[in-house]
Amino acid sequence: MKNTFGESVAVTLFGESHGEAIGAVLDGIAPGIPVDEDAISAMLARRRPAGKIGTARRESDDFRIVSGVFAGKTTGAPLCVLIPNEDKKSSAYETWRGLARPGHADLTAFQKYHGFEDYRGGGHFSGRLTAPLVTLGAVALCALAEKGIALGTHIARLENVKDREWGDFSADFAALKTADFPMLDGGAANAAREAILAAAAEGDSVGGVLESAVLGMPAGVGEPFFDSVESRLSHALFSIPAVKGVEFGDGFALAAMRGSKANDPWRMENGVPVSKTNRNGGVNGGISNGMPITFRTAVKPTPSIFKEQETVDFLHGKDATLSLAGRHDPAIVHRAAVVVDAMTALTLLDLLSLRFGTDFFGGGK
Repeated sequence: MKNTFGESVAVTLFGESHGEAIGAVLDGIAPGIPVDEDAISAMLARRRPAGKIGTARRESDDFRIVSGVFAGKTTGAPLCVLIPNEDKKSSAYETWRGLARPGHADLTAFQKYHGFEDYRGGGHFSGRLTAPLVTLGAVALCALAEKGIALGTHIARLENVKDREWGDFSADFAALKTADFPMLDGGAANAAREAILAAAAEGDSVGGVLESAVLGMPAGVGEPFFDSVESRLSHALFSIPAVKGVEFGDGFALAAMRGSKANDPWRMENGVPVSKTNRNGGVNGGISNGMPITFRTAVKPTPSIFKEQETVDFLHGKDATLSLAGRHDPAIVHRAAVVVDAMTALTLLDLLSLRFGTDFFGGGK
């Protein structure tokens, strides 16, 4: 397995869904960055399931930072966070052993790790492992905020329900931090909840498209060819379970335009180049251009559904059918929004440290 991401500031992820604990290590982090445990708890709360639109598994996410922080600030040593798994029910996974749950990593994990993988609850492939990433993401967001960089993510579309477009970025970011559902329009949020409940009532699930924006990112960041802004963000975003697509700016829609429309015209404003439009999402040549970085992330429907599905019994080499039971989310796109925020923040922290040095942040500034 390859569980470390980043160059100057690297994240290492460990644990399994039904193991004793999950956790992550942030290495290369600058000293002197404030660590606000209340802000971490608030971000973890946005990731946890709530009500009938989420799984009945209820984890408190009582995180412990066991190294790298002293007197409320990073020390420069590796920052390690541990989160216990407390609400585990593994018996169903013994019953299903050998049955490849469609849409899950059961079969591919068995093929790669020769049957030695922890298959309970999806093991190391579970969305449960995004909790420590959110914890570290909260630290990264604090570091970015000190440099005037802010970001946010909302559900642009869930099934057939569409949210409104971004308005005032700062106001929208602030609203999303306290929203109980990550949409900007209250009516759309209610309709999206109803769509999730309707799918759940049929034993099915839904997916959606997340839309993110980064404000205040300085121009000139990115390491083309292979560590461009888009390359590194895509790498990080595709590491989030259930993500199946990423596009920047107008993305695939650009392919249907002529260059005269797809290009972003430039003008000077207060001595700084700004673009009239932002169809390229704040990135040219893989390098940030000073405009807001915008991108969308496609999240597939939760693969755990309660309808009978065709599959295979890979332990006995025969066809089979599978009907799931237990505790599963009818949608995870609303829980994934804060995970996208966290992975974006961690990636930008690394890119900025590569460009300006680790002491760009914290006490070395």
